[in-house]
Amino acid sequence: MPADGRVNVGLHLDLRNPRPWRQDPARLHAFTLELAEEADRLGVHSIWLSEHHRAEDDYLASPLTFASAIAARTKKLRIGTAIMVAPLHHPVEIAEQAALVDLVSDGRLDLGLGAGYRLSEYELFGETLERKYSKTDERVRQIRRLWEDGGVAPRPVQAPLPIWLGYQGPQGARRAGLLGEGLLCADGRLWEPYRDGLLEAGHDLGRARMAGSVQGWVSEDPEKDWPTVSRHLAYQLGSYAEYALEGSGRAPRPIDTDALRQRDADGLKYFWCETPETMAQRVRGMIGDSPTRTVFFWASLAGMPEDWAARHVQTLCEKLAPLLAGPTGTNED
Repeated sequence: MPADGRVNVGLHLDLRNPRPWRQDPARLHAFTLELAEEADRLGVHSIWLSEHHRAEDDYLASPLTFASAIAARTKKLRIGTAIMVAPLHHPVEIAEQAALVDLVSDGRLDLGLGAGYRLSEYELFGETLERKYSKTDERVRQIRRLWEDGGVAPRPVQAPLPIWLGYQGPQGARRAGLLGEGLLCADGRLWEPYRDGLLEAGHDLGRARMAGSVQGWVSEDPEKDWPTVSRHLAYQLGSYAEYALEGSGRAPRPIDTDALRQRDADGLKYFWCETPETMAQRVRGMIGDSPTRTVFFWASLAGMPEDWAARHVQTLCEKLAPLLAGPTGTNED
């Protein structure tokens, strides 16, 4: 845990628009920008955007494009990708687009990269899943060189612009450490292999930084909210399970949301629905003594009504964030 005990709170957005709760796509995007503006006013630390392709629910496919729109509508919050699927994009494309978002936002971008896992996405881009982690590592090196050597112009405002690796598990954490980049995972159990990778590559431990998603919903009345949360969560997790099994000929198991609610943090196989006070305790237990400075939560789950998203953002900003702000009582970098 950071020496001052302070942990920032952010939001995770994917702009899903599933068939059971289908709404006008233009309204969904407009509302999400309105939500970002309100979150900025409420003092949220950051917004993180995901990437998927060929999704029947219109999952966000261009996170840096939408990041630029958020940058133009906000003033203070940081804007991250969690994650861009690096092997699907040319390093010049990523370097140029990231630099543009950093300029539009005046230095507020966090570039999160990962390897992805969906077969259909790789096929769409004419790529294969072979060596996807090595390809992702190389994208990081190439992007850094393009920025540092003037291979693209204009350059980002930040020097260096933060890059995060969305790697899971001990081997992934070590890879992020070897590259000397941030680890986009808030699981404190990965601090040791991440630290080992940093030291093995000769990086200063002062560069160590972790951030990541917490699978949960924060509510003043968890039991009242749980039936609705559970229904939308089942769809959201079910779609991820289908993505993971693409091309295997196997069907995913039904999602037992009640069982997930009772589990401790284990990758993505848990989901907590808690009061702000209990969630703060769970978050601190999850990150342990790792250098995790930011955790982020889904602003809403797939297809939720606008008022649910707005209320959740308000609860995260006004109730949970102060509990995790630490002795300084602030939520700044």
